[in-house]
Amino acid sequence: MSPLPEEQEHLAAQPTAADWEFQDHILPGVSRTFALTIPELPEGIRPVVANGYLLCRIADTIEDEPALTLAQKQTFHREFAAVVAGNGDTAGLARRLAPLLSRRTSDAERELVQGAAGVVRICRSFPPRPRAALVRCVEIMCAGMPRFQSRTDSRPGLKDLAEMHDYCYVVAGVVGEMLTELFCSYAPAVDARREQLAARAVAFGYGLQMTNIVKDIWDDWPEGFCWLPRDVFARAGFDLESMGQRPLPPGFQEGLGELLGVAHGHLRDALEYTLLIPPQQAGMRRFCLRALAMAVLTLRRINGQRGFLAGSEVKISRRTVKMVVATTDLLASRDSALRLLFWIYARGLPPAPK
Repeated sequence: MSPLPEEQEHLAAQPTAADWEFQDHILPGVSRTFALTIPELPEGIRPVVANGYLLCRIADTIEDEPALTLAQKQTFHREFAAVVAGNGDTAGLARRLAPLLSRRTSDAERELVQGAAGVVRICRSFPPRPRAALVRCVEIMCAGMPRFQSRTDSRPGLKDLAEMHDYCYVVAGVVGEMLTELFCSYAPAVDARREQLAARAVAFGYGLQMTNIVKDIWDDWPEGFCWLPRDVFARAGFDLESMGQRPLPPGFQEGLGELLGVAHGHLRDALEYTLLIPPQQAGMRRFCLRALAMAVLTLRRINGQRGFLAGSEVKISRRTVKMVVATTDLLASRDSALRLLFWIYARGLPPAPK
């Protein structure tokens, strides 16, 4: 008896051993942070989260590639979302995209694009609930990124803080929603708190993404990217059109301080999100805590050096990363101790706005 059409699609989607090996190999090359945190997750969910991250990274690579025109980015984003959802030829998409990537794209990202077919095959092999979470995340990212790329406003930066949050949702907040759904699909005890987790999932993504935006201000600026909100800096008397002048006037650092406070508030919500995860799910907690702690300490470095001119100047050291790993692992199940640790790490940061 021949397989039904849906069974044929499922069989065709089965990943090979080489696909799984590629996923394990490429992750450290495209993200040291996630290569450090994903292994802490329970074995049953670890490959799903890794796959979700790699899918998001392919979408990011399309967004960030300066050699692609807006029309090309829109086309590739649309096609990539379609193949992740199960429609189209991933290998053909990769063959057309890879030669167009410039030197700005790292060798690891280029290799990831070239191996996209295996990553998508792994995604298609997951059970319906986690796969649906990955597909939804990629669809929202791939629909939202071109919207910001196609802005007709030629002035640097985003219009206001609300638009910055809108951008952060598209590239990170939706990832928080995806992770929440994956955690809930794996553990019934987590699923029982789904509504409370979902209320804070987007804030977790906001906090991490705002930290990255602030850290990378001066790495993005020469490439023509600026994701800072104009209204925040205007209130401080600074116009983002003056980003190139030196020395920067005090208004810039004042505006930066307000953004640090907003990010600080989101990371406080991220802590509460993490503490909602039952202590018995220590791996999930460690996954969240490591990313959260590194973001808070990065904000603290930026706050102490608001005149920095390169992301490398405020990047936390490997020694600090080791300290974060050891401390968060030790305290992962102790809520009061984790709140105290957050207070220590965040000491001196501007307060979150009310």
